[in-house]
Amino acid sequence: MLLSFKTELKPNNRQVSRFRQHCGVARHAYNWGNALILQALEERGTDKTVKIPSAIDLHKRLVAEVKPLCRWYYDSSKASPQQALAELRTAWDRCFKKVSKQPRFKKKGVSHDSFYLEQGSKAKPGINNDGKRIKLPKIGWVRLHEPLPITAFHNCVISRKADRWFIAFKCEIEKPVPAPDRPTIGVDIGIKTLAVCSNGQVFDNPKAYRRMSRKMKRLQRRVSKRVKGSKNRNKAVSKLAKLHLKVSNIRKDAIHKLTTYLAKKHGEVIIEDLHVKAFLKNHKLAGAVADCGMYEFKRQLEYKTQKFGSKLTLVDRFFPSSQICSSCCNHRHKMPLKVRVFECPNCGNVQDRDLNAARNIERWFEGICVPERSELAVSSTVAACGVDKPDNSHVVATKETGS
Repeated sequence: MLLSFKTELKPNNRQVSRFRQHCGVARHAYNWGNALILQALEERGTDKTVKIPSAIDLHKRLVAEVKPLCRWYYDSSKASPQQALAELRTAWDRCFKKVSKQPRFKKKGVSHDSFYLEQGSKAKPGINNDGKRIKLPKIGWVRLHEPLPITAFHNCVISRKADRWFIAFKCEIEKPVPAPDRPTIGVDIGIKTLAVCSNGQVFDNPKAYRRMSRKMKRLQRRVSKRVKGSKNRNKAVSKLAKLHLKVSNIRKDAIHKLTTYLAKKHGEVIIEDLHVKAFLKNHKLAGAVADCGMYEFKRQLEYKTQKFGSKLTLVDRFFPSSQICSSCCNHRHKMPLKVRVFECPNCGNVQDRDLNAARNIERWFEGICVPERSELAVSSTVAACGVDKPDNSHVVATKETGS
């Protein structure tokens, strides 16, 4: 199977200079192409026969017009500006389809510089590594922070975050053999805790952004007080970028460990299909929701379940998992977020709210019957566990209750 790797590099000063040079060439080509497309769009306002240049047209003009004047282009790999123009055209295609906004010009000095390298072909890849080093075209052997599979690949992307350089590439690996008889598990994603599983396991939320918010505010004030363009401002910006990277790494580390455990140890993982974008519109919860990384959790589970041969099931987002008793299936009234303990008025079951929701998520299936809300158990509540015939009553119930 094809799997992507991303790891940190340990370049020396000469190699860092070459990296920055490649980033500058890619950025220059991107901005030059963006200016041409904007000019073509402006001309189309009066003359509809003007053609918007494609990625191939942009590259031909770059070779004919820009490279003879800018000889420093030849000191870098030709793949970097070519790929930058291809990414620019893809961004404009997304803009024309109204999927994203208009591409902006790239600024020098931002912490997300990147460039593309390739050598050889897909049949005969030319970028090699010996496990501890990797040989990049136009740059040479660069040390790695961690050992990688000794394999050759066709292309890669070098990126920078907070003055640290990373390499990302794809290679073929053998698909892991899944263990037999793996159980099914339901997972309830939350804010107080990162996840609560139906087997009782609780994964704590590191809340990295919340823990480091005071230090981040202090560094942001320090940046705002420095003179733009000064070395002191650059130092302050670098410290702030390193703190942002640390917060991101803590969040990703927790999510990676959780998703690997779920996909590797279980045959089926059932989670709620949450509308994260709508959650972020709630200004009281937006910061806490973003600090959890709910979308990243789902994204990682999608490819890790394929990698380990397990199945990912998404529960209908309108399924009231927090309002149904996991013991007797009684459907009680709405529960506000401040109520953290579920108490069933029918059977007297008392348990953690998130654990109760996780157990309801585990038994969910497509077309499950959800009973109407009631303080007392009714005969139709037995079908909520999924042991009786399903029908479409859950659709009616969600429209009436708005849950």
